[in-house]
Amino acid sequence: MLGKIKTKQEKGEIIAYSEAAVMNNAAVVEYCRISMAALSGGTAGLLGLTGLYGFGFYIFAVFGLWAMLLLKAGGQWKKYFISRRNLLTSGFFGGLFTYVLFWTFLYGMVHVY
Repeated sequence: MLGKIKTKQEKGEIIAYSEAAVMNNAAVVEYCRISMAALSGGTAGLLGLTGLYGFGFYIFAVFGLWAMLLLKAGGQWKKYFISRRNLLTSGFFGGLFTYVLFWTFLYGMVHVY
C-alpha cells in the first residue's frame, strides 16, 4: 500500500516520512551509486590502478558521492533522507561489484601486454 507513513522519534518529537517518497529517494540514490561505480571503475581501469589503490579509489568515490548528495540536499538533508549513515552504507557491496566489473574490463582492454 503506497502512502504509508514511516515515523522516527527524535528529541521527543515524532518525524513522519512518506513511504513512497522514501522509496523514490532510495531508488534515485541507488541509480546514482551504480552509475558512480561504473564510471569510477572504468576510470580506475583506464588509470591502471591495481590492488589497494583501486579499492581506495572506490572508497574515495563513495565518500565523494555521499558528500555531493548531502551538499545537494543542503542543510535540510533530514527532509529527504532518514539517516546520513544509511545513505553512505546502503548499496555499498552492490556498487563494489559493479566497480570491480568495469575496473577489470577496462584494465584488461587497455593494459594488455
